[in-house]
Amino acid sequence: MKKFYVETWGCQMNELDSQRMTGLMMEQGILPTREVKEADLILLNSCSIREKAAQKAYSRLGEYRLLKKDNPELLIGFCGCVAQQEGEKALKRVPDLDFVMGPARVGELPTIVEQRRRFGKRVVATGFPEASQRQYDFDALAREGTFKGMVTIIEGCNKKCTFCIVPQTRGPEQSRPMDDILAEVQHLVSYGFREIELLGQTVNHWRDPQTDVDFAVLLDRVATMPGVERLRFVTSYPRDFTQDMVDQFGRHANICPYLHLPVQSGSNRILKLMGRGYDVELYYDLVERIRRVRPGIALSTDLIVGFPGETDEDFQATLKLVEDIRYGSFYAFKYSPRPGTAAPRLKVDAVAPEVADRRLQELFALQQSIQSEINRGLVGETFDTLVTNWGKRPGTQTGRTPCHRLIHFPYGDAPFELGSTTQVTVEEGLPHSLVGRPVAA
Repeated sequence: MKKFYVETWGCQMNELDSQRMTGLMMEQGILPTREVKEADLILLNSCSIREKAAQKAYSRLGEYRLLKKDNPELLIGFCGCVAQQEGEKALKRVPDLDFVMGPARVGELPTIVEQRRRFGKRVVATGFPEASQRQYDFDALAREGTFKGMVTIIEGCNKKCTFCIVPQTRGPEQSRPMDDILAEVQHLVSYGFREIELLGQTVNHWRDPQTDVDFAVLLDRVATMPGVERLRFVTSYPRDFTQDMVDQFGRHANICPYLHLPVQSGSNRILKLMGRGYDVELYYDLVERIRRVRPGIALSTDLIVGFPGETDEDFQATLKLVEDIRYGSFYAFKYSPRPGTAAPRLKVDAVAPEVADRRLQELFALQQSIQSEINRGLVGETFDTLVTNWGKRPGTQTGRTPCHRLIHFPYGDAPFELGSTTQVTVEEGLPHSLVGRPVAA
């Protein structure tokens, strides 16, 4: 029996792509393995967001090539965003590489593998077919777990952020029809999935290609479907948030009190250089409106420090924004130039690496202080917790609160079933998680 191995780097979109690859291969009678040396097919699903992404991917492909000495029949597929970016160059650079496949071509994986194995053709499947030509069978996905189902609603991005490579690696925006999305959600609910997460690079820019209704309507439709106990969505673009979308948080209790809302910088000057299309004042106003309809909502964000031209004054504006908004968590990175983006060509001074390092550490220290204070303030509160995993300590498990915080708790006489919910009272707030005790215990 042939086996395959998938290695996944990057965001939820990549995770879902890997689940699609897994399901497609299993339909062909090929089984997944966690041991790469057992595999007859290796799929590296790469991410291009971070610095030196291509270099890291080629390094890993070099490690995989060595396995062909013991298994000449082994096929190696280079997939994901770096694969889209590199294309034909990857086949020239890695002689033993069997095929290259971009994110928009995942549905063609069985055909690509067959072309290589049966006909000896080294395939480069990149580019962005029209929506009608894309192959997407949600019933073929090999979902991880049975309680959280991710659903792609929009692919690609039409924004022109000067630091971002996503429009090049995932192509222009293509929204899936609402009927297809609702059918997939119903499919997940019928199989017992309790939490639905809608995915897109700019998820709230979705519009139904058939009726032109917007994301607020889709949220309302999904939230009112029987069996959808929790509903999340990621990633939202601040400028695309309408008041009707904001109001959905107040209308539906099952829309989780958590929102990832990337801001990138607290300086209007830097936001303009980034090409973000909004200012800090719009962002503050949006946060205020969201918190008005859903008090206590936990916010997270993305931040870049050391962007070209960032001064100490610009960085202080970012610190002030973090202090004012008080995020429950965030993702912060040093700026790194990505190939083909506009930021490296901006006629501004670069930020010295040591300055960017210092700013990043200062930002992390501030956020840790804020998170610690927020989490300590949750002591005594009780949350309906979705049990997601086993704890590192014997006799413990972990779960996620509706506000997406990680909580550790003992399970008492018998463990809770993964995917079930139980009430947990917070007893301790740590910088990055909570510790609690189930009410039943």
